[in-house]
This record gives sequence, C-alpha cells and structure tokens, in this order.
Amino acid sequence: MQQNIPDCFYRISVKALILDDEKRFLLTKEENGKWELPGGGLDFGEKPQKCLVREIKEEMGLDVTFVTDNPSYFLTSQVKNKHWFANVIYFAKVKDLNFTPSYECVEIRFFTKAEALKENLFSNIVDFVALYDPNNH
Repeated sequence: MQQNIPDCFYRISVKALILDDEKRFLLTKEENGKWELPGGGLDFGEKPQKCLVREIKEEMGLDVTFVTDNPSYFLTSQVKNKHWFANVIYFAKVKDLNFTPSYECVEIRFFTKAEALKENLFSNIVDFVALYDPNNH
C-alpha cells in the first residue's frame, strides 16, 4: 500500500536554554502575547552557535557568553496546521539580563514547568515543557 508522503521541509530554529540558579528556564514574551525560548531561524550555512549569538543580540540586545557544542533538546512542531519547525535547543549563558525590548521580546521571565503551562505559549514551547528535565543541559 502506497502512502502519500508530503514534501519534507522544516524551518530550523535554534533556541537558547538559559537557566537561573533554581534551574528555571528563560522565556521571552513577543508582542502578540505568546511566550517563546530566545533564539530564531538558522540562516543557510550558519553554525547554530553563531545563530544564537546573532538572534539574541538582534531580538534582545544581549551578549551571549557561552553556548554548548551540542544541543540539549531537539523537537519538531507544526504552527497552526501549516509550517513545520525543527527546534534545536542549546544550553547558553548571557552576560546579563538587561534586555532591549523589541517586537520579538517585550518581556522576559524565568519559569518552572508548571508556571510556564499557565501562560500563553507557542506550540513548540508546550512540547519543550513536556520534555524539559532540569538536570539535562
């Protein structure tokens, strides 16, 4: 039996897992009211670590001081029954949290899993919260 398999295309999004001392993870609130992990789309030919440095600087005005060599999480999600995204999540650190607001980052806050699930989250963050283990970074 032959199945209809759609063309496979995933937009790659590189995200930062930034933790506080209590191992709560940092989320950014966008202008539309939804919460997301810091980071963004990987450009063609770009290294993921460089992408995180660029995206966090562009969206938040923060300086990244550390990014792991290997990702801590990988997940796929579909946005509003349309586009598929592959999220590659790297543990990272920033110099400070004195962010510059933009339409992609109007607020930042650290969350536990339970706290995050009470908020308006993008679907990929709901998936991330299900996977998140404070000991995995």
